[in-house]
Amino acid sequence: MIISSTYDYRLAAKRRLPPFLFHYIDGGAYDEHTLARNVADLRDLALRQRVLRGVGEVDLSARLFGEDVSLPVALAPVGLTGMYARRGEVQAARAASSRGVPFTLSSVSVCPIEEVQPAITRPMWFQLYVLRDRGFMKNALERAWAAGVRTLVFTVDMPVPGARYRDRHSGMSGPFAAWRRMLQAVTHPRWAWDVGLRGRPHDLGNVSAYLGHRIHLEDYIGWLGENFDPTIGWRDLEWIREYWKGSMVLKGILDPEDAREAVRFGADGIVVSNHGGRQLDGVLSSARALPAIADAVQGDLTILADSGVRSGLDVVRMLALGADGVLLGRPFVYALAAAGEQGVAHLLDLIASEMKVAMTLTGARAVGEISRESLVRAGG
Repeated sequence: MIISSTYDYRLAAKRRLPPFLFHYIDGGAYDEHTLARNVADLRDLALRQRVLRGVGEVDLSARLFGEDVSLPVALAPVGLTGMYARRGEVQAARAASSRGVPFTLSSVSVCPIEEVQPAITRPMWFQLYVLRDRGFMKNALERAWAAGVRTLVFTVDMPVPGARYRDRHSGMSGPFAAWRRMLQAVTHPRWAWDVGLRGRPHDLGNVSAYLGHRIHLEDYIGWLGENFDPTIGWRDLEWIREYWKGSMVLKGILDPEDAREAVRFGADGIVVSNHGGRQLDGVLSSARALPAIADAVQGDLTILADSGVRSGLDVVRMLALGADGVLLGRPFVYALAAAGEQGVAHLLDLIASEMKVAMTLTGARAVGEISRESLVRAGG
C-alpha cells in the first residue's frame, strides 16, 4: 500500500488492528458530532494564498518550554499506546526523538517511564490526571523528574470518562468484553504475534510500578473509573504547582475564562483541546474555540492545540488561529499501528513537507510569521 497521508495510515491500521483497539483510538463520545467537527472545522478554514513572495528556504523550527524543536509539534499523550505496536511507547518516542520533536508519555501507558526515557536522546514530556489516589500522582511525578522529565502535561478535562458508545460495541468494554477481544486477536494473527505475544507484558506500567503488581488491560477501565475525581477544582492543583519545579501545561481548555484562570494559577502553557471529541459531545471544536482563547491569553503563556489535526496543513491552520504548537494524537497512533517506529518517523516527515508547501504558498518564511493574516477573512 502506498502511504501518502494520515488517512492512508488510518486505513492500514484498521486492517491490522483488532476492532476493539482500532475503534478505541478512532472513536469519540456519544454520537461523535464533536469528533467530526474537529476535522471539518479545520478543513473548512481557507488559507490566504500569496504569490511571488520570494519565500526561499522555510524555517519550521520553534521553541517550546525552553526546548528547541524542529517542528512546532509534539506527540500527544495516548493511553495504551503499547497495545498498538510492540512496546509502542518506546517505538513512538524513538521516532519523535529522531525527528527532533517531543514525545508525551501517558500516565496510563503500557511501557513505564523507566523503559521509555532511556531509549531516546531528548527529554520526553509526561502526562498526568488528577486522581483520587494522590500517592500515585506523587510517585509518578517523582519518577518522571528522576528520569529527566521537565514538562508536565496535566489533563484537566477528564473528571469522569466520556460515554463512548463505540467501545461497548467493539469489545473494549461491555458484555463479554474479554472473550470478544480474544476472538478478535485470533482473527488478526499479525497483531497477535507481534504485539499480543511478543509485546508483553500488557499492563499499565506506571500504575504497576506504584502498586507493586501488574494492572492488566481488563483492569484498565475499572481502575480509571475508580480513580477519576469529579470533585476536583483549581485548589486541587495547587500542591502540584508547588511540588513540580518544571513546566506545567494544562490540557483540556476550551473556554477563555478557564484560560485566564490558568494564567492566574501560574501554568506555563495550556492545550486548547476537547480530548479529540472523546469527552463531551456537542462542545466547540478546538479550531472554533482557539481564536477567543488566543485573544484572551496570548503572550501570557504558551498555547498548544489538538483535536482534528490530520496533516501539516492543519498544523499551519492551528498556528494561524493562535496556537504556538500542536499536539498530534490519532495520526501518530495510526502510523505506529501500521508501521511502527518507521511509520511514525515517516508521518512526521509528511507533516514537515506539508507545512513547507503551505507556508511557501501563504508567504511565511518561518513559523512565527504564520498568523490570522494567513487566513482568508470572512467575506474576503
